[in-house]
Amino acid sequence: MKLGVNYRHWGPHASRENLLKCAGIADNSTLDSMWVNDHIGFPPGGWNNEYGVPNDMGNIVDPYATMAFLGAVTNRIEFGSAVIIGPYRPPLPTAKWLQSIQHLSNNRMNFGVGVGYLTEEFTALGVPKTRRGRLTDELLDFLHIAFEKDFVECNGQKIALAPKTKRPPFLIGGNADIAIPRAIKRGDGWMPLSVDPDVLKPLVQRFQKEGTAAGRGKLEVVAMKTLPIENISEAIDLAKAYQDAGTTHLVSAHGYSSPSEYQEIVDVLSNEVRPEIS
Repeated sequence: MKLGVNYRHWGPHASRENLLKCAGIADNSTLDSMWVNDHIGFPPGGWNNEYGVPNDMGNIVDPYATMAFLGAVTNRIEFGSAVIIGPYRPPLPTAKWLQSIQHLSNNRMNFGVGVGYLTEEFTALGVPKTRRGRLTDELLDFLHIAFEKDFVECNGQKIALAPKTKRPPFLIGGNADIAIPRAIKRGDGWMPLSVDPDVLKPLVQRFQKEGTAAGRGKLEVVAMKTLPIENISEAIDLAKAYQDAGTTHLVSAHGYSSPSEYQEIVDVLSNEVRPEIS
């Protein structure tokens, strides 16, 4: 099982200096990956913060720009989106972003994508929230074509997209009933968020069984969970439980406010947890 960590590209911490230092910390570790988030911006005043997102996440560096930055300032580590909101951006520029990031990073990107939830962001973008699932499916279908074919057609116009690169893994975020069918039909894996291992295990078994029946073979399961690294034995036990549940890639997400704190988190994950799940 691979092991990754989040990368905080929002709030007062997200200066170029801090982001550069944290990228180097992760790249010089034994961890497999680092992951970014997606928002456009939060509305002023009160809003329905149903998931308890930190307010300073509204001050966020764009995830595509952040992944391009990571591709430039790291050499080894994979990186990915957890998750890009598919309906927020049109398919053609999205394909161009993904191909460009893959080209400049030597194919180290993972494309996690979800349908989104924040009504105010949909409104600001002029995107109907009621069509978010359909728009995400249309995006994924277009991206498959963009990476497989020499030409794509948009609004009746054929266009060549280059440079041609290896398609990144498409990882579908969201609850099982919606994300699993989408992942089997259009993706390469599922990204469950904070689902405990005992709940996750039968869902993964169902996912792999349905994937096999659809001729997909084994699919990826990239689980997001905060490991309790203040207690090493508990963190290792929880990581092993995710491994036993069928997780192929575990991402431990932590709060931190400085590169020194990030170094401490990465050191524990890299030196204490990583060897136990290899």
